[in-house]
Amino acid sequence: MWNSSDELLNKLMAAQASETASLEEQLQGWGEVILITDKVLRWERAWFPLALMSVVSFSFLTTEQQQRFHEICSNLVKSRRRIVGWWKRLFTLKEEKPKMYFMTMLFALAVIAWIGQQVHNLFLTYLIVSFLLLFPGLNQHGIITKYIGMAKREINKLLKHKEKKNE
Repeated sequence: MWNSSDELLNKLMAAQASETASLEEQLQGWGEVILITDKVLRWERAWFPLALMSVVSFSFLTTEQQQRFHEICSNLVKSRRRIVGWWKRLFTLKEEKPKMYFMTMLFALAVIAWIGQQVHNLFLTYLIVSFLLLFPGLNQHGIITKYIGMAKREINKLLKHKEKKNE
């Protein structure tokens, strides 16, 4: 009888060790953040409780914060709708102009593959994460709109130049 309970205990401990190792692997990139968060939550410094309560109180205090939260949610919905719109346009292009779709996808995937080949994965991830974190500010200050406008003008110039050549 003791053997079966010992075996069960060993199996449970092995399963827990396996799950722990798996979780550690999944959270590997967040190690520093988790360690700092753990220190704050365990109040390793005398001022951590005050900092925690200040952050919590500040986030719950003003209706201005609630309004900003509403704006953020609204912007997320708009962004999601834009992405879905682009996605639908892509499938419409696939249905209506399959050759154009094929060439567009071929070009896009070739560019992505070339970038992936030229840039180290970790650095590429750093650039993508940095861009995603900077995107709201870039958008707020009109920088994204400015450069998209410049790109559209250049594409239009190229298309007009090509049309003149064909005439």
